[in-house]
Amino acid sequence: MTTTSAPPRLLFATYLPFAVGAVSLVTLGAFENRATGTVLPVVADELDGLTLFGAASAAPMITYVVATAVAGALADRGGPTRVLRLGAATFAVGQLLASLAPTMLVFAFGRLLSGFAEAFLDIGLTVLMARALPESLRAKVFATFAAAWVVPSLVGPSVAGLIAEHLGWRWVFLLAVVLLVPSFALLLPSMRRTPVEPLASWDAHQRTVARSAAGAAALLAVVTAAGSLAGTAWVTVALTVMVTAVAGLALLVRRVLPDGTLTGTVGIPAVTASRGLAAAAFGTAGSFLPLMLTTTRGLSPALAGVTLTLTGVFWATGSFVHGLDAVQARFAPTTRLRFGFGAITVGLAGPGLLAVDAIPLVPALVLWSIAGLGMGVASPTLSTQMLRLSKKGEEGANSAASNMAASLSGAVGTALGGALVATRADHLEGWVFAVIIATAVLMGALGFRLAPAAGLRPD
Repeated sequence: MTTTSAPPRLLFATYLPFAVGAVSLVTLGAFENRATGTVLPVVADELDGLTLFGAASAAPMITYVVATAVAGALADRGGPTRVLRLGAATFAVGQLLASLAPTMLVFAFGRLLSGFAEAFLDIGLTVLMARALPESLRAKVFATFAAAWVVPSLVGPSVAGLIAEHLGWRWVFLLAVVLLVPSFALLLPSMRRTPVEPLASWDAHQRTVARSAAGAAALLAVVTAAGSLAGTAWVTVALTVMVTAVAGLALLVRRVLPDGTLTGTVGIPAVTASRGLAAAAFGTAGSFLPLMLTTTRGLSPALAGVTLTLTGVFWATGSFVHGLDAVQARFAPTTRLRFGFGAITVGLAGPGLLAVDAIPLVPALVLWSIAGLGMGVASPTLSTQMLRLSKKGEEGANSAASNMAASLSGAVGTALGGALVATRADHLEGWVFAVIIATAVLMGALGFRLAPAAGLRPD
């Protein structure tokens, strides 16, 4: 008589602390993201730093690009434990610096550290998952990551606003440091089981990637700054600088991302490209949807903010469906990616038609919810594919490349869209948003076409 062992479950004592700690850490990051956006106007006003408002907003995005490359190399060379420790320490220092900042410049520097911390925690957590969990459990954890954004998206701004009003905005950042402690403590058992390997020397490729990532971050800062000047008398200079900087980014991307990413080669390159297309499509459209609703439809900021709630709820729903055992067993990655990108492409038609007064608000938001559902399926599929296709010791580099593709494409899409908005700021019409969303739809369609290459394992 033979016996078979029970399939692994997240509730097993070996895996549960990691799962709870990882979800807690993602929830903390989501709260920090939503809370900072809420209190940043108060910070700028109190510190007399409105001129640095944009810099404080963009700072984490810029440093995230550089830190992603560094974190990926460190994780592959010495394991995820060291990366997570550095990420947690940097997060704490960044939050403390922001909470104690006497000037807006110091606050912005704290935000720079937050970008580094986010990258190190993202990469470290992903690589630790690859080492700590069997493949069958990873989709479930990625699903809980999406769900972890729902509550912060719903109540984070309100909680942060109440804290800022009754205790002061500095307590928002101090609270994040306090909440970091139990979240990180739950990861310690898994970290102890993952040895801290001696750091190997940087090879030529890793040095090239790090330098190129630094250059990409600098060019991204230039693109963002130039876009804000597109609505001034310097519009010609601003657009020229933007085009030049984007061209430079395209050249650097070839050094930073896996070979074959720009052509969608089967395997990791196609997965990386798909992450970039998803961010360019859904992320760009989502960035401008609240602005479109307030300017072209006259909605209040509160009502326009409902789009963020819909994004969180339906993204989490899609991720939950993706994580079901029946879905994993019945539908191949290619099928899931086709569904995800198909839903994104169809769903983005809603905001596009809304921009030109072609349909009422409710049907448009229903379509937008479908796009959120598609993103909820596509995103964890790409994450699990990245880990499944990565060789041991390459999870960090591949995770870094995937995150970098999403960060760069989303930032460039937002910057270019922002430049178009800036040129028409005095008389913002629906066609401006229609152009932005039409471009996003094209990115979604390209992702749908690339699904077979991202869903297969190379021969």
